[in-house]
Amino acid sequence: MKVDITVPSVGESVNEAILAEWYKSDGAVVRKDEPLFAIETDKVTLEVVAEADGVLSITVQEGETVDIG
Repeated sequence: MKVDITVPSVGESVNEAILAEWYKSDGAVVRKDEPLFAIETDKVTLEVVAEADGVLSITVQEGETVDIG
């Protein structure tokens, strides 16, 4: 079963963030609650964790802008 990773809300006025760093590589096995990547906005840096066990499939590269949600 595929689980999409969404960028969590970091404040009501923030609509996008930069994917700063992946902690795992494409194809890596991940466990629930394991940190996957960091995002940065002008106000905060935040780690995003895995919502479930699985195999990571990266579709957004470091340095790309991502939408919140």
